[in-house]
Amino acid sequence: MPDLAAGTYPPYFANYINLVHAETVDAAVERYSKEILNFFKNIPAGKVDYKYAEGKWSIKEMLQHIIDTERIFGYRALRISRHDKTPLPGFDESAYALASNASARSWQSLLEEFEAVRKSTDLLLKSFTPGHLQQSGITNDHANTTVAICFVVFGHILHHINILKERYL
Repeated sequence: MPDLAAGTYPPYFANYINLVHAETVDAAVERYSKEILNFFKNIPAGKVDYKYAEGKWSIKEMLQHIIDTERIFGYRALRISRHDKTPLPGFDESAYALASNASARSWQSLLEEFEAVRKSTDLLLKSFTPGHLQQSGITNDHANTTVAICFVVFGHILHHINILKERYL
């Protein structure tokens, strides 16, 4: 886990950051990117519409949520890394999920989009200099640093993989 000082990210992101066992952003990219993609590619197509309880997301909807969230985190990291001090708003993940239409999409199309977003995010994260990583800004009314967001990208996905393993697969 990276050594991130308290107050350099929103407190509710600690659970995600604690899931990442890498000391640097580059190490996280190297350790997790292929593993994450392979995990989703190996989910049986017959399971992707499964919901473990009423009102819960299907695997397709969860993957769309991961894609949407990664795009938002990437955008936040980019803005903060570029010294943009404009406070960035939060988002309602439930509203995004309802509007996503993920259940009507093919699993293959979601996997293709996920792979493209993951590759794009990895390239962005690996482009950050030490100075970029230490930049800070405001996201959802909390102080946040580029480096913290980078680790949250992976922690958020790992969190959902854990849920998939425990409740779906």
